[in-house]
Amino acid sequence: MKITEHIAQSKDTLFSFEILPPLKGQRIEDIYEVIDPLMEFDPPFINVTYHREEVVYKRLPNGLLEQKTVRKRPGTVGICAALQYRYKVDTVPHMLCGGFSKEDTENALIDLDFLGVENVLALRGDSMKNERFFAPEADGHQYAKDLVGQIKDMNEGRFLDDELQNTNKTNFCIGVAAYPEKHFEAPSLNQDIMHLKQKVDAGADFIITQLFFDNQKYFDFVNRCRKAGITVPIIPGLKPLSTKQHLSFLPHFFKVDLPDDLVKAVVDCKDNAAARQVGIEWGIKQAQELKAAGVPAIHFYSMGRPDNIAAIARATF
Repeated sequence: MKITEHIAQSKDTLFSFEILPPLKGQRIEDIYEVIDPLMEFDPPFINVTYHREEVVYKRLPNGLLEQKTVRKRPGTVGICAALQYRYKVDTVPHMLCGGFSKEDTENALIDLDFLGVENVLALRGDSMKNERFFAPEADGHQYAKDLVGQIKDMNEGRFLDDELQNTNKTNFCIGVAAYPEKHFEAPSLNQDIMHLKQKVDAGADFIITQLFFDNQKYFDFVNRCRKAGITVPIIPGLKPLSTKQHLSFLPHFFKVDLPDDLVKAVVDCKDNAAARQVGIEWGIKQAQELKAAGVPAIHFYSMGRPDNIAAIARATF
């Protein structure tokens, strides 16, 4: 079922979460151990991230460095198939511009369509660690709106080879990302919302936000989006703070601000166990307020740790 259909049919706020594919060589059972504790909250869909290739350098016996391109977390398509079979739940694989040509994208989408996957999240993706700015693959997409456009074309039966005859239409519900505190590359929030509207105009059906810790920023963002003519569902994304180190890690990695009250509470913690409890209590207040406001769903970024999300969900749903 499509995400938009789940939202339309529900009379209450939905619960969903995101998982990371296991590192190459690890078991899929590691994923099940994350998911199993969260299934009691009846998620209608689970997002499965995709991680693009990375460049590593290996020192050769002669002292020179050999550049190698590796994928540390393959398996998104296979994991989606396994989760749909095991849990009878819809999956939302991430599709990236980075690391994919247009043909790679088309082939991946064909595989997903064959598996009965009806939802995808279209993302530009991050630049590679050795790149200062994002650079697309040769014959790849520079922007997420262009990736959305390709998926939309396939939904209308248009493929890259325009000589194909009697093509079948795919049936993807297309999601995109948004940033209540703006994308770090955007010069302003208004400009960022303009880019978001371009993705929606290209065919996006729903939006999932980056994590945030101040609900007012989400509410203000939604209001600005509505004034800009964006009418699709905007699902808030949450990640509970879980260590004292998150005070520096989260603002640096996710480019988000932390409220002063939260920072002070974590600074006063004696250890990470206390900080984790502060993060759970903060997450409960956030989730309960969002649910009371009637948001379509609350989407949690698990990062492989389900217990704090389960505690928040148990107090909210």
